[in-house]
Amino acid sequence: MSRTRIRRIVATEVVVPAKAGTIESAGLHQPLHKLPMHGTRGWTLQFDELPKVVLQLELADGTVGLGELYRAHDWATVDAVGEALVGIDLSGLCRQDLPFGKTREYDGFEVAIWDAYAKHLNLRVVDLLGGPIRSRVEVSAWSGHRTVAEVGEVARHYLELGFTTLKLKCSRDDDVVAWCVAIAEKAPGMQVVLDPNERFDHVADARRIAVALQEIGNVSCLEDPIPQWMLEEWRELRRSVTIPVARHVSLPYTSLGNRLSDAVTAVRYGTVDGFNFNAGFADFQRLEHVADVAGVPCWHGSEVDLGILEAAYVQSCAAARSCTWPSDIFGRFIRSHDLLRLPLDLQPPHVLVPSGPGIGVELDEEALAHFRTAEKEYPS
Repeated sequence: MSRTRIRRIVATEVVVPAKAGTIESAGLHQPLHKLPMHGTRGWTLQFDELPKVVLQLELADGTVGLGELYRAHDWATVDAVGEALVGIDLSGLCRQDLPFGKTREYDGFEVAIWDAYAKHLNLRVVDLLGGPIRSRVEVSAWSGHRTVAEVGEVARHYLELGFTTLKLKCSRDDDVVAWCVAIAEKAPGMQVVLDPNERFDHVADARRIAVALQEIGNVSCLEDPIPQWMLEEWRELRRSVTIPVARHVSLPYTSLGNRLSDAVTAVRYGTVDGFNFNAGFADFQRLEHVADVAGVPCWHGSEVDLGILEAAYVQSCAAARSCTWPSDIFGRFIRSHDLLRLPLDLQPPHVLVPSGPGIGVELDEEALAHFRTAEKEYPS
């Protein structure tokens, strides 16, 4: 029997809430889960209310690969993929194109497969990706919506911890100009990334806001200021303001139509100054290569995840030449636990690339049991 045959997979569902006060200001309720779920509309559920699945993929030689699914999984898909993978020999798999569909569950299983295979070879995943370009990855602080009265203190707190960039979720109803004035006063030197998730709606709104922000001078990037399909408006906005604009290409958002080719389209039409990419190991590398060849920077996005996915992101970023903007690897500061035995080595504004094999982290079994809400096993 091959030592790299998948012997079994354990899928553990968890719900890990955020620490009090880390998402948004008291009195605000601005849910951040963008997708509809179980008949609800998008933007009606807070991300930490939703379950996640941790995967333990065990090989015949006892090696265990760790994976983590994005929030709001579909158990029917998890069952189908788990049952199909058990008994397969990893040495015969093309890890760039795994034999199941590109659903939201794909990347979590991909992480488990790459982690197990790299551990079997006593290599880091970054080595399988071509080797590290950097030994530490720049990361940003993060927050949801804040009041004007509080946002400056939030920024100062993270600046004192060593972060140099703060990413803020926002919408057209937020007074982001007043936010940035408060941050400039309370946390001079802190750069701000504003992410309205396409909700500035019209180019006129986005331009008006961006022109006012230019005067303050602490906004390093506007991410997805207007709807992504408005290519001409994106190009017009980019030409009319000095603040860089970035496009979020998030392949896990299959229901919203995000595709690999979106990065090519953005470069071809000159609509962006950089990218935020969300994808698994193989597809992140494909997207990063587009940015690299086009000569534009990128960063790795997240869904305010737990430690396994964030460790995977660090591996991807370390191998990506164009990944020079601060990445969204910040879940440990938001979630009440990252489910890791030892957390990632965060030395703000950087996280160090783990030195161990695979993605370089170990699961905290006690924490997993504490937050567990369901569990399934797929045996051979």
